[in-house]
Amino acid sequence: MTPAAPASSLLVPDARTQARNRAEARFRLYGLAAVSAAILMLAVLMGSILSNGLSAFRQSYITIPVTLDAATLDKAGTRDPSGLRQVSATAYGKLIARNLQAALAAKGIATDGLKPKDIAALLSEDAGARLRNMVLADPGLIGRTIDADLLASGRVDGFLKGRVTEESAAKDSKIKPAQLTLVSAMKGAGMIGLRLNPAFLTAPDASEKRPEAAGLGVAIIGSAYMMIVVLALSLPIGVAAAVYLEEFAPRNRFTDLIEVNISNLAAVPSIVFGILGLAAFINFAHLPRSAPLVGGLVLTLMTLPRIIIPARAALKAVPPSIRDAALGIGASRMQTVLHHVLPLAAPGILTGMIIGLAQALGETAPLLLIGMVAFVRDYPGLPPAGLADPATALPVQIYNWTQRADPAFVERASGAIIVLLVFLMLMNGAAILLRRRFERRW
Repeated sequence: MTPAAPASSLLVPDARTQARNRAEARFRLYGLAAVSAAILMLAVLMGSILSNGLSAFRQSYITIPVTLDAATLDKAGTRDPSGLRQVSATAYGKLIARNLQAALAAKGIATDGLKPKDIAALLSEDAGARLRNMVLADPGLIGRTIDADLLASGRVDGFLKGRVTEESAAKDSKIKPAQLTLVSAMKGAGMIGLRLNPAFLTAPDASEKRPEAAGLGVAIIGSAYMMIVVLALSLPIGVAAAVYLEEFAPRNRFTDLIEVNISNLAAVPSIVFGILGLAAFINFAHLPRSAPLVGGLVLTLMTLPRIIIPARAALKAVPPSIRDAALGIGASRMQTVLHHVLPLAAPGILTGMIIGLAQALGETAPLLLIGMVAFVRDYPGLPPAGLADPATALPVQIYNWTQRADPAFVERASGAIIVLLVFLMLMNGAAILLRRRFERRW
């Protein structure tokens, strides 16, 4: 008789079990490596954005005493606002240049080899306009000497931030090494320095000659107006469509066709919605170009499928027993949906809605086609009339700044990306909080 094979023990892994365990360990290692690589790439990306963009929240200012000469600013001596408005920003700029030369002489800072226009070029072209606005807001300043914080030029700002050097200035037609030497002397005398720049979030865009004055004010308002339009239209329409398809629609070929089309629309490139908006809202309906209303309508079309699909999934996740119980005690189907199904599905619906709005906030391609790429300096008015005023959006503003030649706009674009990321993180954080707030157990 042949001896019986030894019985295998569950406590001792055999060769196949050991091979399976090794394969599982390798799979875990692959997953850990993939997650680590993704985190590393994200850290590199965020580090690049932060290193280039955080400096946009600080700006260089020249602080000097400025005598607001009444003979120049108010020849009539009446302080009449209409007469004061006739004095141009160029006249204020010349006044500032004279006071800057006087301040340098008072500090004993040599300006050898520099012409008056070279000294005046240290100031931003926007400095005169800002001082003019200050005087128009308070005509009582005329005739007084004030300590004015004046915006420095983009090249001077780049020098203080380390972006411009004397070597690069030797090849630059907009700045001279001697001017940078003067800036270093002014910094030592406390006449110039970096300060927080809240105007970056509130000021409008500026021309290519004044990158130091460019801000996100109009873009932030335009994006907010578009999100108001998207929220007002996509939430009721999307939730109503999801409720109908999931709770009331009969199962036939027509509803199957609708469901397939909704799924297909969620995968359509966003630029296609821009072409649709250009044809339907601008060419056919003759709505104004570059208006938040048109941008909101286009983004609503793009966002609806991304709200309907999560809303249907949230409604489907509600147990059928809750519907049966409500119907069993005499509730109608509408009462069942409004009082039981929708409250239980609210966390998933709200999460899908906020994520859809966050995706819409970062869209650029459809807005370019409807004219929101225009250069806009005037703030839109208050809603509802302001929804038809020209405006731009945060992602479009970022795109515009990356297309400009001055290196200072690259800094501005990176800073705008930081602002956009902050808005997106806040919206995703709101989605998490709302989900936890309305989440119910059954």
